[in-house]
Amino acid sequence: MISRIEAALRRGTPVRFGDVWRAGLGSLLGIAVTGVLARLFMGGDALAEPLLVAPLGASAVLLFAVPASPLTQPRAVIGGSILSALVGVSCAKFVPDPLLAASLAVAGSIALMSLLGCLHPPGGAVALTSVIGGAAVTDLGYGFALVPVGLGAVLLVACAVVFNTLVGRSYPHRVKTPASPHATADSIPDERIGYRPADLDKALAQYGELLDVSREDLDALFRQVELQTHKRLHSQILCGEIMSCDVVTLDAHQSAESALAFLRQHDLRTAPVIDAERRVVGMARRAELQAARGRLVEAALDPFVHRVREKTPIEALLPLLSSGAAHEAMVVDENRVLVGIITQTDLIAVLYRAHIVEAVVAGGGA
Repeated sequence: MISRIEAALRRGTPVRFGDVWRAGLGSLLGIAVTGVLARLFMGGDALAEPLLVAPLGASAVLLFAVPASPLTQPRAVIGGSILSALVGVSCAKFVPDPLLAASLAVAGSIALMSLLGCLHPPGGAVALTSVIGGAAVTDLGYGFALVPVGLGAVLLVACAVVFNTLVGRSYPHRVKTPASPHATADSIPDERIGYRPADLDKALAQYGELLDVSREDLDALFRQVELQTHKRLHSQILCGEIMSCDVVTLDAHQSAESALAFLRQHDLRTAPVIDAERRVVGMARRAELQAARGRLVEAALDPFVHRVREKTPIEALLPLLSSGAAHEAMVVDENRVLVGIITQTDLIAVLYRAHIVEAVVAGGGA
């Protein structure tokens, strides 16, 4: 029996310890601070009878455990809570039967939150509390939607913003869209192949269920799945197998003029710069060398160089060279001595060859 339970847990979503402590500590501080601040705003002893309603506990679970959820964003938490309270109070006032009023309150709150784009699961509990909360709620009337419900929601969201920012999580959640490395309107190279946004929209429409994850997060997740698939397929190809070994190099102590002439001779726009021991110290480009006329190459070199080893799988280069962040990577030994170079052209060639081989294998050699 125990083994079955363990197997079931392993099949579920993996739980990371860091997420556990962040959720626990965040909810602890969030509820405590919300209660104290609510009392301070309303006047009186800050530690006595904090102005809290039970549904805030459910909101805390979402805010600090799954802050990326669309159901947890400020609009949903604040708007959903207040709307649900208004619906609940209205049902309590105009529907004599408590059971019917409670049922209508929950159903009405869900419908209204959905229509206004602020669906928040604890809103159903807020609506129910508005009906069955007793005299403490009835006496407040529609004011219950503002205090304690609205005030508590606002304060809890503020706590979530501060806490999640401090622990390095995005809240309010925004998906970072990679920008073109050349500051143009084109999408990044990684997103020009594979599935398209219309494919994702069609799949979601066919799925036909409401997902507790935004379309933007799904897109980012699927892109990562594609990347991991490419890494797995090409993890057996090593950098040493595809590198160019006869590398045109520049000396850090030669003149910028001679380096320019050397690059033109080989029809190159850039070349690695090495020292006397052939260790890579940087990269030099025509534009910088042109500006450094009259000085040495070392005055114009860019020290930022991407280095890999011969045994490094080419999958490590896929994100780097396909994103436009770099156009080449230096292959060095354990002493940083240059042994080869891999350019975007080299990577494209081997990926094209791998694609042809896969197509032939899939077609049975036809």
